[in-house]
Amino acid sequence: MNSNSRNLNAQELASFCRKKGFLYQSSEIYGGVSGVYDYGHIGTLLKKNFQNSWIKYFKSLHENFYEIQTGQIMHERVFKASGHLENFYDPIVEIEGQDETFRADHLIEEKLSQRAEDLTIDEMKELIVSKKLLGDIDYSKVKITNLNLMFDVHMGPTKGTKAYLRPETAQSPFVNFKAQFELQRKKLPMGLMLIGKVFRNEISPRNLNLRTREFEQAELQIFFNPNTLNEKHNKFDEIKDIKLPVKLVNSTTDNEVEYKSVEELLTYGVHEMYAYYLARVFLFYRDVLKLNINLRFLELNEKERAFYNKMHFDIEMKMHSINKWVEIGGVHYRTNHDLSSHEKESNISMTIQDEARQEKVLPHVLELSFGVDRNLYAIIDQSTFINEENNQTTMHMTSKLSPISVGIFPLMNKEPLTKVAYELKELFVEEDIETVVETSGSVGKRYARNDEIGTAYCITIDYETIEEGDNKDTITIRNRDTQEQKRVHKDEVVGVVKQLLRGKISFEEL
Repeated sequence: MNSNSRNLNAQELASFCRKKGFLYQSSEIYGGVSGVYDYGHIGTLLKKNFQNSWIKYFKSLHENFYEIQTGQIMHERVFKASGHLENFYDPIVEIEGQDETFRADHLIEEKLSQRAEDLTIDEMKELIVSKKLLGDIDYSKVKITNLNLMFDVHMGPTKGTKAYLRPETAQSPFVNFKAQFELQRKKLPMGLMLIGKVFRNEISPRNLNLRTREFEQAELQIFFNPNTLNEKHNKFDEIKDIKLPVKLVNSTTDNEVEYKSVEELLTYGVHEMYAYYLARVFLFYRDVLKLNINLRFLELNEKERAFYNKMHFDIEMKMHSINKWVEIGGVHYRTNHDLSSHEKESNISMTIQDEARQEKVLPHVLELSFGVDRNLYAIIDQSTFINEENNQTTMHMTSKLSPISVGIFPLMNKEPLTKVAYELKELFVEEDIETVVETSGSVGKRYARNDEIGTAYCITIDYETIEEGDNKDTITIRNRDTQEQKRVHKDEVVGVVKQLLRGKISFEEL
Protein backbone atom coordinates (compact mmCIF):
# COMPACT_ATOMS: atom_id res chain seq x y z
CA MET A 1 0.00 0.00 0.00
CA ASN A 2 1.41 3.41 -0.92
CA SER A 3 1.05 6.70 0.95
CA ASN A 4 -1.96 7.71 -1.11
CA SER A 5 -3.94 4.59 -0.23
CA ARG A 6 -6.40 3.96 2.59
CA ASN A 7 -8.77 1.25 3.76
CA LEU A 8 -12.46 1.35 2.84
CA ASN A 9 -15.16 2.62 5.18
CA ALA A 10 -18.24 0.50 5.92
CA GLN A 11 -20.39 1.94 3.14
CA GLU A 12 -17.59 1.63 0.58
CA LEU A 13 -16.88 -1.93 1.68
CA ALA A 14 -20.52 -3.01 1.28
CA SER A 15 -20.68 -1.40 -2.17
CA PHE A 16 -17.39 -3.03 -3.18
CA CYS A 17 -18.55 -6.48 -2.06
CA ARG A 18 -21.76 -6.13 -4.07
CA LYS A 19 -20.08 -4.75 -7.19
CA LYS A 20 -17.33 -7.37 -7.34
CA GLY A 21 -19.43 -10.43 -6.54
CA PHE A 22 -18.23 -11.15 -3.01
CA LEU A 23 -21.59 -11.01 -1.21
CA TYR A 24 -24.94 -9.25 -1.21
CA GLN A 25 -28.30 -9.53 0.51
CA SER A 26 -30.24 -12.75 -0.08
CA SER A 27 -33.49 -12.60 -2.12
CA GLU A 28 -32.32 -9.20 -3.34
CA ILE A 29 -34.85 -8.93 -6.19
CA TYR A 30 -37.66 -9.13 -3.60
CA GLY A 31 -36.20 -6.50 -1.32
CA GLY A 32 -33.85 -8.85 0.53
CA VAL A 33 -34.02 -10.86 3.74
CA SER A 34 -32.60 -9.03 6.73
CA GLY A 35 -29.56 -10.75 8.20
CA VAL A 36 -29.10 -13.27 5.36
CA TYR A 37 -26.46 -12.92 2.63
CA ASP A 38 -25.58 -14.72 -0.59
CA TYR A 39 -21.98 -15.18 -1.72
CA GLY A 40 -21.36 -14.41 -5.37
CA HIS A 41 -18.87 -16.16 -7.63
CA ILE A 42 -15.82 -14.34 -6.21
CA GLY A 43 -16.94 -14.54 -2.59
CA THR A 44 -17.58 -18.26 -2.91
CA LEU A 45 -14.02 -18.82 -4.10
CA LEU A 46 -12.61 -16.73 -1.24
CA LYS A 47 -14.78 -18.64 1.24
CA LYS A 48 -13.62 -22.02 -0.07
CA ASN A 49 -9.99 -20.95 0.13
CA PHE A 50 -10.41 -19.86 3.75
CA GLN A 51 -12.21 -23.09 4.65
CA ASN A 52 -9.63 -25.28 2.91
CA SER A 53 -6.79 -23.41 4.64
CA TRP A 54 -8.53 -23.82 8.01
CA ILE A 55 -9.14 -27.55 7.57
CA LYS A 56 -5.61 -28.25 6.32
CA TYR A 57 -3.94 -26.31 9.13
CA PHE A 58 -5.93 -27.48 12.14
CA LYS A 59 -6.23 -31.07 10.99
CA SER A 60 -2.42 -31.18 10.81
CA LEU A 61 -2.02 -30.30 14.49
CA HIS A 62 -2.63 -33.88 15.67
CA GLU A 63 -2.89 -37.29 14.04
CA ASN A 64 -6.14 -37.97 15.93
CA PHE A 65 -8.08 -34.97 14.58
CA TYR A 66 -10.88 -35.73 12.10
CA GLU A 67 -13.37 -33.75 10.05
CA ILE A 68 -17.07 -34.61 10.21
CA GLN A 69 -20.24 -33.24 8.57
CA THR A 70 -23.50 -33.24 10.48
CA GLY A 71 -27.19 -32.31 10.19
CA GLN A 72 -28.33 -28.72 10.66
CA ILE A 73 -31.70 -29.79 12.10
CA MET A 74 -31.29 -31.35 15.53
CA HIS A 75 -33.55 -33.04 18.06
CA GLU A 76 -35.27 -30.82 20.63
CA ARG A 77 -33.66 -32.79 23.48
CA VAL A 78 -30.18 -31.84 22.23
CA PHE A 79 -30.92 -28.25 23.17
CA LYS A 80 -32.69 -29.19 26.37
CA ALA A 81 -29.48 -30.92 27.44
CA SER A 82 -27.21 -28.11 26.25
CA GLY A 83 -29.26 -25.43 28.03
CA HIS A 84 -30.15 -23.53 24.87
CA LEU A 85 -33.90 -23.87 25.44
CA GLU A 86 -33.56 -22.26 28.84
CA ASN A 87 -30.63 -19.88 28.48
CA PHE A 88 -29.98 -18.94 24.83
CA TYR A 89 -31.30 -15.38 24.99
CA ASP A 90 -30.30 -11.84 24.03
CA PRO A 91 -31.71 -8.71 25.69
CA ILE A 92 -34.17 -6.92 23.38
CA VAL A 93 -35.26 -3.29 23.79
CA GLU A 94 -38.81 -2.50 22.68
CA ILE A 95 -40.63 0.82 22.68
CA GLU A 96 -44.40 0.67 23.06
CA GLY A 97 -46.12 1.73 19.83
CA GLN A 98 -42.98 1.36 17.67
CA ASP A 99 -41.81 -1.52 15.47
CA GLU A 100 -38.07 -0.86 15.73
CA THR A 101 -36.17 -2.94 18.28
CA PHE A 102 -32.63 -2.83 19.63
CA ARG A 103 -30.24 -5.24 21.29
CA ALA A 104 -29.66 -3.73 24.70
CA ASP A 105 -25.99 -4.60 25.27
CA HIS A 106 -24.97 -3.48 21.78
CA LEU A 107 -26.86 -0.20 22.17
CA ILE A 108 -24.90 0.55 25.35
CA GLU A 109 -21.57 -0.46 23.80
CA GLU A 110 -22.14 1.73 20.73
CA LYS A 111 -23.41 4.80 22.58
CA LEU A 112 -21.15 4.69 25.65
CA SER A 113 -18.11 2.77 24.32
CA GLN A 114 -18.16 0.37 27.27
CA ARG A 115 -18.59 -3.40 27.45
CA ALA A 116 -22.03 -4.53 28.61
CA GLU A 117 -21.86 -8.35 28.44
CA ASP A 118 -21.79 -8.76 32.22
CA LEU A 119 -24.69 -6.39 32.97
CA THR A 120 -28.11 -7.60 34.11
CA ILE A 121 -31.30 -6.54 32.31
CA ASP A 122 -32.12 -4.12 35.14
CA GLU A 123 -28.63 -2.59 34.95
CA MET A 124 -28.93 -2.22 31.17
CA LYS A 125 -32.31 -0.52 31.45
CA GLU A 126 -31.02 1.88 34.09
CA LEU A 127 -28.15 2.93 31.81
CA ILE A 128 -30.37 3.28 28.74
CA VAL A 129 -32.90 5.41 30.61
CA SER A 130 -30.48 7.52 32.68
CA LYS A 131 -28.23 8.28 29.69
CA LYS A 132 -31.21 8.70 27.31
CA LEU A 133 -29.56 6.41 24.76
CA LEU A 134 -32.72 6.24 22.64
CA GLY A 135 -33.02 9.99 22.24
CA ASP A 136 -35.95 12.20 23.16
CA ILE A 137 -38.71 9.65 23.87
CA ASP A 138 -41.04 8.68 26.69
CA TYR A 139 -38.85 6.20 28.61
CA SER A 140 -41.84 4.86 30.55
CA LYS A 141 -42.68 3.03 27.30
CA VAL A 142 -39.29 1.27 27.15
CA LYS A 143 -39.28 -2.44 27.93
CA ILE A 144 -36.29 -4.84 27.99
CA THR A 145 -36.88 -8.58 27.86
CA ASN A 146 -34.97 -11.69 26.81
CA LEU A 147 -35.54 -13.15 23.33
CA ASN A 148 -34.70 -16.80 22.62
CA LEU A 149 -32.62 -16.82 19.45
CA MET A 150 -33.40 -20.32 18.13
CA PHE A 151 -35.51 -21.15 15.09
CA ASP A 152 -37.85 -24.08 15.76
CA VAL A 153 -38.90 -26.62 13.11
CA HIS A 154 -41.92 -28.94 13.10
CA MET A 155 -41.06 -32.08 11.15
CA GLY A 156 -43.41 -34.43 9.36
CA PRO A 157 -46.86 -33.96 7.83
CA THR A 158 -48.61 -33.87 11.20
CA LYS A 159 -46.02 -31.59 12.83
CA GLY A 160 -45.51 -34.23 15.47
CA THR A 161 -41.73 -34.02 15.91
CA LYS A 162 -40.29 -30.76 17.16
CA ALA A 163 -36.72 -29.90 16.32
CA TYR A 164 -34.52 -26.84 15.97
CA LEU A 165 -32.11 -25.36 13.48
CA ARG A 166 -28.85 -25.53 15.39
CA PRO A 167 -27.66 -22.17 16.80
CA GLU A 168 -24.04 -23.41 16.98
CA THR A 169 -22.05 -26.26 15.48
CA ALA A 170 -20.58 -27.29 18.85
CA GLN A 171 -23.42 -29.61 19.86
CA SER A 172 -22.86 -31.76 16.75
CA PRO A 173 -19.42 -33.07 17.82
CA PHE A 174 -20.70 -33.57 21.38
CA VAL A 175 -23.56 -35.83 20.33
CA ASN A 176 -21.21 -37.62 17.91
CA PHE A 177 -18.45 -38.10 20.48
CA LYS A 178 -19.25 -41.63 21.65
CA ALA A 179 -19.65 -43.05 18.13
CA GLN A 180 -16.49 -41.36 16.83
CA PHE A 181 -14.44 -42.43 19.84
CA GLU A 182 -15.34 -46.04 19.12
CA LEU A 183 -14.57 -45.62 15.41
CA GLN A 184 -11.20 -43.92 15.95
CA ARG A 185 -9.68 -46.75 17.95
CA LYS A 186 -10.50 -45.27 21.36
CA LYS A 187 -7.64 -42.79 21.61
CA LEU A 188 -7.40 -39.49 23.47
CA PRO A 189 -6.96 -36.68 22.77
CA MET A 190 -9.43 -36.81 19.90
CA GLY A 191 -10.43 -33.81 17.82
CA LEU A 192 -13.68 -33.48 15.87
CA MET A 193 -13.74 -30.56 13.45
CA LEU A 194 -16.47 -29.33 11.17
CA ILE A 195 -17.59 -26.36 9.12
CA GLY A 196 -21.34 -25.86 9.01
CA LYS A 197 -24.35 -23.57 8.91
CA VAL A 198 -25.96 -22.23 12.08
CA PHE A 199 -29.07 -20.10 12.59
CA ARG A 200 -29.92 -17.43 15.16
CA ASN A 201 -32.90 -15.09 15.28
CA GLU A 202 -30.63 -12.07 15.66
CA ILE A 203 -32.40 -9.00 17.09
CA SER A 204 -30.60 -6.38 15.01
CA PRO A 205 -28.52 -7.71 12.07
CA ARG A 206 -25.93 -5.17 10.93
CA ASN A 207 -22.56 -4.46 9.37
CA LEU A 208 -22.94 -6.66 6.30
CA ASN A 209 -22.11 -10.25 7.31
CA LEU A 210 -20.70 -9.46 10.76
CA ARG A 211 -24.05 -10.02 12.49
CA THR A 212 -26.51 -12.18 10.58
CA ARG A 213 -29.27 -14.73 11.13
CA GLU A 214 -27.72 -17.47 8.99
CA PHE A 215 -23.95 -17.96 9.04
CA GLU A 216 -21.19 -20.57 9.18
CA GLN A 217 -18.86 -21.67 11.92
CA ALA A 218 -15.61 -23.59 11.74
CA GLU A 219 -14.95 -25.40 15.00
CA LEU A 220 -12.52 -27.92 16.44
CA GLN A 221 -13.61 -29.69 19.62
CA ILE A 222 -10.66 -31.39 21.34
CA PHE A 223 -11.70 -34.15 23.79
CA PHE A 224 -8.99 -34.93 26.33
CA ASN A 225 -8.37 -36.68 29.64
CA PRO A 226 -8.74 -33.98 32.34
CA ASN A 227 -6.02 -35.67 34.39
CA THR A 228 -3.49 -34.57 31.73
CA LEU A 229 -4.42 -30.87 31.97
CA ASN A 230 -1.63 -29.97 34.38
CA GLU A 231 0.99 -32.09 32.63
CA LYS A 232 3.62 -30.68 30.28
CA HIS A 233 2.50 -30.51 26.66
CA ASN A 234 4.87 -32.51 24.47
CA LYS A 235 5.16 -29.72 21.87
CA PHE A 236 5.09 -26.72 24.20
CA ASP A 237 8.78 -25.90 23.71
CA GLU A 238 8.11 -25.31 19.98
CA ILE A 239 5.95 -22.28 20.70
CA LYS A 240 6.83 -21.09 24.22
CA ASP A 241 8.78 -18.00 23.08
CA ILE A 242 6.18 -16.70 20.62
CA LYS A 243 4.82 -13.29 21.59
CA LEU A 244 1.02 -13.19 21.54
CA PRO A 245 -1.08 -10.00 21.27
CA VAL A 246 -3.35 -10.20 24.33
CA LYS A 247 -5.62 -8.14 26.55
CA LEU A 248 -5.75 -9.85 29.95
CA VAL A 249 -8.39 -9.52 32.66
CA ASN A 250 -5.73 -8.58 35.22
CA SER A 251 -3.84 -6.25 32.89
CA THR A 252 -2.16 -3.28 34.57
CA THR A 253 -2.17 -1.17 31.39
CA ASP A 254 -4.89 0.61 29.45
CA ASN A 255 -3.32 -0.40 26.14
CA GLU A 256 -5.66 -2.20 23.74
CA VAL A 257 -2.94 -4.80 23.09
CA GLU A 258 0.09 -5.98 25.00
CA TYR A 259 2.52 -8.71 24.05
CA LYS A 260 3.18 -11.71 26.28
CA SER A 261 5.19 -14.81 25.46
CA VAL A 262 3.28 -18.08 25.49
CA GLU A 263 5.39 -19.20 28.45
CA GLU A 264 4.64 -15.95 30.30
CA LEU A 265 0.89 -16.67 30.05
CA LEU A 266 1.40 -19.63 32.39
CA THR A 267 2.03 -17.16 35.24
CA TYR A 268 -1.50 -15.84 34.67
CA GLY A 269 -3.05 -19.25 35.33
CA VAL A 270 -3.21 -20.45 31.72
CA HIS A 271 -2.60 -24.21 31.37
CA GLU A 272 0.13 -25.40 29.00
CA MET A 273 -2.29 -27.18 26.69
CA TYR A 274 -4.55 -24.13 26.48
CA ALA A 275 -1.58 -21.83 25.85
CA TYR A 276 -0.26 -24.21 23.19
CA TYR A 277 -3.47 -24.05 21.16
CA LEU A 278 -3.75 -20.29 21.69
CA ALA A 279 -0.34 -20.04 20.04
CA ARG A 280 -1.36 -22.35 17.19
CA VAL A 281 -4.40 -20.16 16.51
CA PHE A 282 -2.11 -17.11 16.39
CA LEU A 283 0.21 -18.88 13.93
CA PHE A 284 -2.78 -19.67 11.72
CA TYR A 285 -3.46 -15.94 11.38
CA ARG A 286 0.21 -14.97 11.14
CA ASP A 287 1.63 -17.64 8.84
CA VAL A 288 -1.37 -18.93 6.87
CA LEU A 289 -3.74 -15.96 6.53
CA LYS A 290 -1.04 -13.27 6.96
CA LEU A 291 -3.43 -11.32 9.21
CA ASN A 292 -1.55 -10.94 12.49
CA ILE A 293 -1.76 -7.12 12.37
CA ASN A 294 -4.79 -5.67 14.25
CA LEU A 295 -5.31 -9.04 15.95
CA ARG A 296 -5.62 -9.71 19.67
CA PHE A 297 -6.77 -12.35 22.18
CA LEU A 298 -9.17 -10.81 24.70
CA GLU A 299 -9.57 -12.66 27.99
CA LEU A 300 -13.13 -12.64 29.35
CA ASN A 301 -13.78 -12.36 33.06
CA GLU A 302 -15.97 -14.70 35.08
CA LYS A 303 -19.13 -12.63 34.52
CA GLU A 304 -18.61 -12.22 30.76
CA ARG A 305 -17.89 -15.83 29.84
CA ALA A 306 -20.34 -18.73 29.87
CA PHE A 307 -20.64 -20.29 33.33
CA TYR A 308 -19.19 -23.62 32.12
CA ASN A 309 -16.09 -22.02 30.55
CA LYS A 310 -13.19 -22.13 32.97
CA MET A 311 -11.05 -20.10 30.57
CA HIS A 312 -12.15 -18.00 27.61
CA PHE A 313 -10.21 -15.84 25.14
CA ASP A 314 -12.01 -14.14 22.26
CA ILE A 315 -10.10 -13.78 19.00
CA GLU A 316 -10.65 -10.18 17.91
CA MET A 317 -9.75 -8.10 14.86
CA LYS A 318 -9.70 -4.28 14.78
CA MET A 319 -11.79 -3.58 11.68
CA HIS A 320 -10.78 -0.54 9.65
CA SER A 321 -14.23 -0.08 8.12
CA ILE A 322 -16.08 0.37 11.41
CA ASN A 323 -13.11 1.31 13.63
CA LYS A 324 -13.81 -1.20 16.39
CA TRP A 325 -12.67 -4.56 17.73
CA VAL A 326 -14.87 -7.42 16.52
CA GLU A 327 -14.95 -10.99 17.81
CA ILE A 328 -14.09 -13.40 14.98
CA GLY A 329 -13.50 -16.56 17.04
CA GLY A 330 -12.59 -17.91 20.43
CA VAL A 331 -10.66 -20.46 22.45
CA HIS A 332 -12.76 -21.97 25.26
CA TYR A 333 -12.07 -24.54 27.97
CA ARG A 334 -15.59 -26.02 28.37
CA THR A 335 -14.69 -28.72 30.97
CA ASN A 336 -17.04 -31.77 30.84
CA HIS A 337 -20.20 -29.65 30.92
CA ASP A 338 -21.48 -30.70 27.49
CA LEU A 339 -20.80 -34.44 27.69
CA SER A 340 -22.18 -34.69 31.22
CA SER A 341 -25.36 -32.82 30.16
CA HIS A 342 -25.94 -35.12 27.19
CA GLU A 343 -25.17 -38.15 29.34
CA LYS A 344 -27.87 -37.09 31.80
CA GLU A 345 -30.51 -36.27 29.16
CA SER A 346 -29.91 -39.29 26.89
CA ASN A 347 -29.18 -41.87 29.62
CA ILE A 348 -26.19 -42.96 27.53
CA SER A 349 -22.87 -42.99 29.35
CA MET A 350 -20.19 -40.71 27.90
CA THR A 351 -17.56 -42.06 30.26
CA ILE A 352 -14.85 -43.90 28.33
CA GLN A 353 -11.74 -45.95 28.99
CA ASP A 354 -8.52 -44.04 28.31
CA GLU A 355 -6.49 -47.06 27.31
CA ALA A 356 -3.17 -45.20 27.24
CA ARG A 357 -3.53 -44.39 30.96
CA GLN A 358 -5.75 -47.31 31.93
CA GLU A 359 -8.42 -45.22 33.60
CA LYS A 360 -12.07 -44.36 33.09
CA VAL A 361 -12.81 -40.67 32.48
CA LEU A 362 -15.50 -38.30 31.31
CA PRO A 363 -13.46 -36.23 28.82
CA HIS A 364 -13.11 -32.47 29.01
CA VAL A 365 -13.26 -30.27 25.92
CA LEU A 366 -11.11 -27.48 24.52
CA GLU A 367 -12.95 -25.62 21.78
CA LEU A 368 -11.37 -23.63 18.94
CA SER A 369 -14.22 -21.69 17.34
CA PHE A 370 -14.18 -19.43 14.26
CA GLY A 371 -16.92 -17.45 12.57
CA VAL A 372 -16.36 -18.14 8.88
CA ASP A 373 -18.31 -15.10 7.67
CA ARG A 374 -16.68 -12.78 10.19
CA ASN A 375 -13.25 -14.00 9.17
CA LEU A 376 -14.12 -13.34 5.53
CA TYR A 377 -15.21 -9.82 6.47
CA ALA A 378 -11.89 -9.41 8.29
CA ILE A 379 -9.93 -10.61 5.25
CA ILE A 380 -11.71 -8.16 2.95
CA ASP A 381 -11.53 -5.34 5.51
CA GLN A 382 -7.80 -5.76 6.14
CA SER A 383 -6.82 -6.47 2.53
CA THR A 384 -8.71 -3.86 0.51
CA PHE A 385 -7.22 -0.43 -0.21
CA ILE A 386 -8.25 2.47 -2.39
CA ASN A 387 -5.75 4.80 -4.04
CA GLU A 388 -7.21 8.28 -3.62
CA GLU A 389 -5.21 9.66 -6.56
CA ASN A 390 -6.72 7.38 -9.23
CA ASN A 391 -9.65 5.87 -7.25
CA GLN A 392 -8.23 2.38 -7.99
CA THR A 393 -9.07 -0.38 -5.48
CA THR A 394 -6.65 -3.23 -4.81
CA MET A 395 -6.84 -6.30 -2.59
CA HIS A 396 -3.51 -7.30 -1.07
CA MET A 397 -4.02 -10.77 0.39
CA THR A 398 -1.92 -13.90 0.56
CA SER A 399 -2.13 -15.91 -2.66
CA LYS A 400 -3.47 -18.87 -0.63
CA LEU A 401 -6.69 -16.89 -0.26
CA SER A 402 -6.88 -15.16 -3.65
CA PRO A 403 -10.24 -16.01 -5.27
CA ILE A 404 -8.50 -16.11 -8.66
CA SER A 405 -4.90 -17.30 -8.66
CA VAL A 406 -4.05 -16.49 -12.28
CA GLY A 407 -5.43 -14.12 -14.90
CA ILE A 408 -4.41 -14.85 -18.50
CA PHE A 409 -4.49 -11.96 -20.99
CA PRO A 410 -3.87 -12.39 -24.72
CA LEU A 411 -2.58 -8.99 -25.87
CA MET A 412 -5.18 -8.94 -28.64
CA ASN A 413 -8.45 -10.86 -28.89
CA LYS A 414 -7.36 -12.84 -31.93
CA GLU A 415 -5.64 -16.05 -32.95
CA PRO A 416 -3.12 -17.42 -32.27
CA LEU A 417 -2.83 -15.41 -29.01
CA THR A 418 -6.21 -16.60 -27.70
CA LYS A 419 -5.38 -20.20 -28.65
CA VAL A 420 -2.26 -20.10 -26.47
CA ALA A 421 -4.27 -18.47 -23.64
CA TYR A 422 -6.91 -21.18 -23.50
CA GLU A 423 -4.33 -23.96 -23.84
CA LEU A 424 -2.53 -22.49 -20.82
CA LYS A 425 -5.79 -22.24 -18.88
CA GLU A 426 -6.43 -25.96 -19.38
CA LEU A 427 -2.99 -26.74 -17.95
CA PHE A 428 -3.68 -24.57 -14.88
CA VAL A 429 -7.11 -26.13 -14.37
CA GLU A 430 -5.51 -29.60 -14.42
CA GLU A 431 -3.39 -28.43 -11.47
CA ASP A 432 -6.51 -27.16 -9.63
CA ILE A 433 -5.32 -23.57 -9.96
CA GLU A 434 -8.26 -21.15 -10.31
CA THR A 435 -7.72 -19.30 -13.60
CA VAL A 436 -9.59 -16.81 -15.76
CA VAL A 437 -8.93 -15.72 -19.35
CA GLU A 438 -9.80 -12.08 -20.08
CA THR A 439 -9.83 -10.65 -23.59
CA SER A 440 -11.82 -7.40 -23.33
CA GLY A 441 -10.35 -3.97 -22.69
CA SER A 442 -6.75 -2.85 -22.61
CA VAL A 443 -4.22 -4.91 -20.69
CA GLY A 444 -3.98 -2.08 -18.16
CA LYS A 445 -7.74 -2.24 -17.49
CA ARG A 446 -7.58 -6.00 -17.17
CA TYR A 447 -4.77 -5.64 -14.62
CA ALA A 448 -6.90 -3.15 -12.68
CA ARG A 449 -9.99 -5.41 -12.67
CA ASN A 450 -7.96 -8.32 -11.34
CA ASP A 451 -6.15 -6.20 -8.76
CA GLU A 452 -9.57 -5.29 -7.36
CA ILE A 453 -10.44 -8.92 -6.59
CA GLY A 454 -6.95 -9.89 -5.42
CA THR A 455 -5.80 -12.02 -8.37
CA ALA A 456 -2.28 -13.06 -7.38
CA TYR A 457 -0.57 -13.22 -10.78
CA CYS A 458 -1.43 -12.04 -14.27
CA ILE A 459 0.03 -13.52 -17.43
CA THR A 460 0.20 -11.62 -20.71
CA ILE A 461 0.64 -13.41 -24.02
CA ASP A 462 2.06 -11.09 -26.68
CA TYR A 463 3.51 -11.48 -30.16
CA GLU A 464 6.97 -12.25 -28.79
CA THR A 465 5.40 -15.41 -27.36
CA ILE A 466 4.59 -16.72 -30.85
CA GLU A 467 7.09 -15.05 -33.20
CA GLU A 468 10.82 -15.35 -33.71
CA GLY A 469 13.01 -13.13 -31.56
CA ASP A 470 14.97 -12.87 -28.34
CA ASN A 471 11.86 -13.57 -26.25
CA LYS A 472 10.39 -16.33 -28.41
CA ASP A 473 8.08 -18.70 -26.49
CA THR A 474 8.14 -16.51 -23.38
CA ILE A 475 5.26 -14.79 -21.62
CA THR A 476 5.05 -12.02 -19.02
CA ILE A 477 4.13 -12.72 -15.39
CA ARG A 478 3.02 -9.74 -13.27
CA ASN A 479 3.04 -9.68 -9.46
CA ARG A 480 -0.10 -8.00 -8.08
CA ASP A 481 1.52 -6.51 -4.97
CA THR A 482 4.66 -5.03 -6.55
CA GLN A 483 3.41 -4.73 -10.16
CA GLU A 484 6.82 -6.11 -11.16
CA GLN A 485 6.91 -8.10 -14.41
CA LYS A 486 9.20 -10.91 -15.58
CA ARG A 487 9.31 -13.09 -18.65
CA VAL A 488 9.16 -16.88 -18.32
CA HIS A 489 9.17 -19.63 -20.95
CA LYS A 490 5.57 -20.63 -21.63
CA ASP A 491 6.34 -24.33 -21.11
CA GLU A 492 7.57 -23.53 -17.58
CA VAL A 493 4.95 -21.01 -16.51
CA VAL A 494 2.52 -23.48 -14.88
CA GLY A 495 5.27 -25.01 -12.74
CA VAL A 496 6.63 -21.57 -11.85
CA VAL A 497 3.21 -20.25 -10.77
CA LYS A 498 2.57 -23.43 -8.80
CA GLN A 499 5.79 -22.84 -6.83
CA LEU A 500 4.94 -19.17 -6.32
CA LEU A 501 1.49 -20.02 -4.95
CA ARG A 502 2.92 -22.61 -2.58
CA GLY A 503 5.62 -20.24 -1.36
CA LYS A 504 8.42 -22.46 -2.63
CA ILE A 505 10.02 -19.54 -4.46
CA SER A 506 9.61 -15.77 -4.35
CA PHE A 507 8.87 -13.55 -7.33
CA GLU A 508 12.28 -11.93 -6.88
CA GLU A 509 13.94 -15.31 -7.42
CA LEU A 510 12.53 -15.74 -10.92
